[in-house]
Amino acid sequence: MTPHPVALVTGAGSASGIGFATARVLGAAGHHVVVTSTTARIHDRVAELVADGISAEGVVCDLLEPDAADRLVLDLTALDGRLDVVVNNAGMIAVGGSHLDAPTESVTDGQWSDGLARNLTTCFTVCRAALPWLRSAGSAGRIVNVASTSGPVQAFTGDVAYHAAKAGMVGLTRALALECASSGVTVNAVAPGWIATASQTSGEAVAGRLAPLGRSGTPAEVAAVIAFLASAAASYVTGQLIVVDGGNSLPEDRSWVPPRHGDVGMGG
Repeated sequence: MTPHPVALVTGAGSASGIGFATARVLGAAGHHVVVTSTTARIHDRVAELVADGISAEGVVCDLLEPDAADRLVLDLTALDGRLDVVVNNAGMIAVGGSHLDAPTESVTDGQWSDGLARNLTTCFTVCRAALPWLRSAGSAGRIVNVASTSGPVQAFTGDVAYHAAKAGMVGLTRALALECASSGVTVNAVAPGWIATASQTSGEAVAGRLAPLGRSGTPAEVAAVIAFLASAAASYVTGQLIVVDGGNSLPEDRSWVPPRHGDVGMGG
């Protein structure tokens, strides 16, 4: 059994993504991190983590495959002997990484099922497989689900399955939080807004600049919140959704333009 607490972070293949940023922070905090991606690029991420002095291993895993989550957790625990933290970051907006952008009446059964499978069912199957080990970890057990402001907090037109799935992650989080409370395991979710990853489009970057803080967030800023929820300091926080969006979901009047630093004098 590894002497370090073990953290599983899914969807960590992108060098500029939330999953990899989370693995960095958890690893720096002393976790042995197990990171997954659907492609072999995960081994490049592991090499970067190890170069930073982090204990890490990578697994190529497509969580859409039947029993993939069960095999992942079985192999992980057979090697490491424990599992303390699960960060469910796997998921994407659609095949190919672009919004479906279709009105509900034109969404096919297959597109609906695919959106739910990628963004909700994968989270569920990983949680289901990991729960016996997390219960064994007791009050050190943590689940953090990476949802989105799209669905739980806000919405845009098109891609109705993505919104439904991300909102469903919050319901799953709350239900699991109650179910796991007696064993000390906490279950929380984060809702990132506009985040400057490699997959951010130019239009999304513009939207980020219109947030009250005047910019998109960084993967490291989301990872910091995830790391807090995974820490001992968050032992009395469970069933919560933490929004990380630079205040983007706050304004009711969208004609409001936030003043920038230096735009308004202090008077005197």
